[in-house]
Amino acid sequence: MSYDSVRDHLLEALERVAQDHDIDVVDVEVTGSAEKPTVRVRVDLPEGSDDPISLDEVAAQNAWVSDTIDLVDPFPGSYVLEVSSPGLARPLRRPHDFERYSGEVVSLTTTATEGRKHYAGTLKGFSDGSVALEVDGQPVLIPLDEVKRCKIKPTIDFTTPSASHDAH
Repeated sequence: MSYDSVRDHLLEALERVAQDHDIDVVDVEVTGSAEKPTVRVRVDLPEGSDDPISLDEVAAQNAWVSDTIDLVDPFPGSYVLEVSSPGLARPLRRPHDFERYSGEVVSLTTTATEGRKHYAGTLKGFSDGSVALEVDGQPVLIPLDEVKRCKIKPTIDFTTPSASHDAH
């Protein structure tokens, strides 16, 4: 079984159980070698929550996430489990993610076998089964089933406001 199909199977199982814990499963990633795979599960509070998920809330999710993966039993041996918040470079994968974060600058990779595969631009939402972007001032529509990966590109402002002093 490929890591992509393992990821999809785990994502489906985790999303079913997450509802009981009032948690949103943002993304699942499976990496590493076949002998020692790593499963990264990014969780957040459900849409509509005003605050970001805390470290304590993330840690509280480990038990049910681990139990759910053990029930699915996708690996012949052991695996490493990492449960975390989505972070600043939040992955986007569902239609409502693309609507919710409309206006954000994103980096998107497609599954295209020909032509352009990487895009960076402003997310404009989701419409008719496609992710809408503005790239270099031009509208771009990418069918959701061709989106391999899409993440918010965090912008960090390192400038500090300087205090202005008026001498009178």
